[in-house]
Amino acid sequence: MEPCEDFNRTVQLLSALALYAHTFGADRAFVDAIGPSLAASLPDPPPGVFPPGYDPSDGPQYPGGQP
Repeated sequence: MEPCEDFNRTVQLLSALALYAHTFGADRAFVDAIGPSLAASLPDPPPGVFPPGYDPSDGPQYPGGQP
């Protein structure tokens, strides 16, 4: 199995769940239970997804955030 297969499969499942959540009659309890589980199982992104030296915590300060 390629290292990025698990990552891609999980992202696809999260995308499908997001689409389902916005359909008429979607089961909110299902979405609320499965969404966090899928997000928690998301592995680290494969190499090359982010540019070298990328730091997700390095960005603008948001109102109400830590100084």
